[in-house]
Amino acid sequence: MGRLTEPTEEGLLTYGEYLRIPELLSLQQLRSDPPVHDEHLFIVVHQAYELWFKQLLFELGSIRDRMIGDEPERARHELTRIHAIERVLIEHIEVLQTMTPQDFLAFRTHLAPASGFQSVQFREIEFVSGLKDARYIEDLASSPEERARLERRLEEPTMWDGFRSLLEANGLPMPADDAEARRSSLLRMAREPAFAALFAVSEGLLDHDESFAIWRSHHVLMVEREIGAKRGTGGSSGVPYLRTTLGKRFFPELWELRSYL
Repeated sequence: MGRLTEPTEEGLLTYGEYLRIPELLSLQQLRSDPPVHDEHLFIVVHQAYELWFKQLLFELGSIRDRMIGDEPERARHELTRIHAIERVLIEHIEVLQTMTPQDFLAFRTHLAPASGFQSVQFREIEFVSGLKDARYIEDLASSPEERARLERRLEEPTMWDGFRSLLEANGLPMPADDAEARRSSLLRMAREPAFAALFAVSEGLLDHDESFAIWRSHHVLMVEREIGAKRGTGGSSGVPYLRTTLGKRFFPELWELRSYL
């Protein structure tokens, strides 16, 4: 984080100085000329997304480390915060839907070739949650700093790695190369009261997974409502591409577990 602004002459730190409000409010720079009313909304919502993504990454890293450190209660508690943030992200879509297609098209050409597909933080969330794909490093990294971030996420443990470590620490084998052994341990976790705290963590992980699946579904519908079959500003196929992401899951073995209970 950056260094805080110096206090006022009176020596008292103000709300605006602490939160860097002047700098924050200077970042909404419209590209349209003359200004299009709804471009301001579009920028604010997406900047808010990136701020929440930053907080999600902070929390996800902490939760992973809590699990590796055998702290199930702290991990479970922080997962409730993740779920609360993701509910806010889903509600952001409703705000964007207050734009009509005509409103959006009035400034959409100014976005090209930028696209939400290029959000590095969004891909970082996917990587740390377990959906690692090295191809995104070439597709997304527009600066050495962004490339380094994605490469670091590609190498570091995922949330699933942290969960496996947590179960191992509590006597439930989760070998990386034996799906049958992992399923047996997950079934014990779900069925035996002694592992109730671990099951609560698994449910928190599933909440995270489900929330992202809901966000993806709502996002596809929002985009289709705004641009129909048009191609994305970044060159993707638009809605057809987004539909291919709907089946993504961070923790497929936790979903599969339901079939064996």
